[in-house]
Amino acid sequence: MKTRLLTASDIKKIINMPNTLAAVETAFREYGFGKVVMPPKLYLDLKHYGGDFRAMPAYVEKSAGLKWVSVYPGNPGKGLPTVLAMLVLNDPETGFPLAIMDATQITGYRTGAAGGVAANYLARKDSTALGLIGAGAQAKTQLLALLNYFEFEKIYMWSLREEDIERFQADFEDLPIESASIETAAGCDIVCTTTPSREFIVKREWVKEGAHINAIGADAAGKQELDPRILADAKVVVDDITQAKHSGEINVAIKRESFAEVDIYATLGEIVTGAKRGRIGNEITVFDSTGLAIQDIATARMLLDKAKAEGIGHDFDVIG
Repeated sequence: MKTRLLTASDIKKIINMPNTLAAVETAFREYGFGKVVMPPKLYLDLKHYGGDFRAMPAYVEKSAGLKWVSVYPGNPGKGLPTVLAMLVLNDPETGFPLAIMDATQITGYRTGAAGGVAANYLARKDSTALGLIGAGAQAKTQLLALLNYFEFEKIYMWSLREEDIERFQADFEDLPIESASIETAAGCDIVCTTTPSREFIVKREWVKEGAHINAIGADAAGKQELDPRILADAKVVVDDITQAKHSGEINVAIKRESFAEVDIYATLGEIVTGAKRGRIGNEITVFDSTGLAIQDIATARMLLDKAKAEGIGHDFDVIG
């Protein structure tokens, strides 16, 4: 048997948001039905180097694998992405490595897709104003995903650096993206927060009734973007309870006892399977996204199948 190598350029040829959305929604559905195996994410914290590594193993839909991903916020100043990742996909029946692939783009797309799936179930269907808080790679994939479900008349973006917004606008020149204050961006129908903040930057009084928030930036202990009062007033849906308590948007609020596990309404898997209802009326909803290994493995399986069908990648002997 051969192992297929898929480089970053290979992944770029075959990855797209509609296919990723389908793979990620399936992964959450399998999670909701209890058909996945996913140990807790393991962190290797290297504070003296300014970053950390995460080991993310999972089994979903007859595929097993491991993503090894690093997060180094200072990397852009060195000409490197903040997030770098590799993924090994295995045959669960034999353990044979089916593929080794770049997972940096997978990480971005599957995170965007989770936000898109969540908003499809939790946001108002008539949402026409989008607020993007943060102007990095995650903001791009959040936007790409949401455009599959909503037609936005206004898109407001806030970032600490105006030049980042200008670059973002250039990448989406056909969309009505306006630089705005954080208050304006936070006051939209759908709000996506994608910053590395360690103190809340979105105040409760800025968020209107009926809004949906994708809280994406908090992915490690100590990170937070939302005023705890937002969590207290909202229907909070998480991707995984254990991960969210440790490293999601709710982690700081739980440590400070302004939010508790019993206050979590549901996991996204429960929403997708219909075990619990999504939006009800004009409530505020929050999706706390920490990023699950099942999203990566489901997306990787889809990409491997597509690569084989299109003759993309290189097969080689890695074992034996």
